Amino acid sequence: MTATTVDLTSSETVRTIFIRGLQNAHALEKQAIQIMSRQIERLEHYPEMKQLLQQHTAETEAQIRRLEEILQTLGEDRSLLKDTATQLMGNMAALAHVPMADEVLKDTFSNHAFENFEIAAYTSLIAVAEAAGYPQFVPVLRQTLEEEEKASRMIFEQIGPITLKYLDREARGLKADR
Repeated sequence: MTATTVDLTSSETVRTIFIRGLQNAHALEKQAIQIMSRQIERLEHYPEMKQLLQQHTAETEAQIRRLEEILQTLGEDRSLLKDTATQLMGNMAALAHVPMADEVLKDTFSNHAFENFEIAAYTSLIAVAEAAGYPQFVPVLRQTLEEEEKASRMIFEQIGPITLKYLDREARGLKADR
């Protein structure tokens, strides 16, 4: 059995997958804003994490604008349904850890996992952009990928210190959850 080669740059299917990927990324970033916003509102005793999330929220807002520009250039729009659904899920996810005594730890672990999901999504989106013949969008997507990688590293670097601060506050009988 021999494999046939298809010119992916002229494939309408690949273009559709690219657009769907952009819309999914847009919805994912909207979800991230919801999650981070809810956490920022609640972080009282962990200013280093609050600052990190505020910084990444600003980056995420810029990422959303860049995705909208790419979609607009392609004559497409974001998916309102996906945006609405993921924002709702983001709010629910942010609230899921609220009743837990170790809310700040669970949020930190979840944030790290979420950033790695975004890294995978943008890595895939870059591959699709290249395959679809849209090299002009790759630098913008790489910029976002680099921002997500940086956020992931920064959150990862905070896991130990946040854990120790949480333990210290708990041991002293202070409010430690957030």
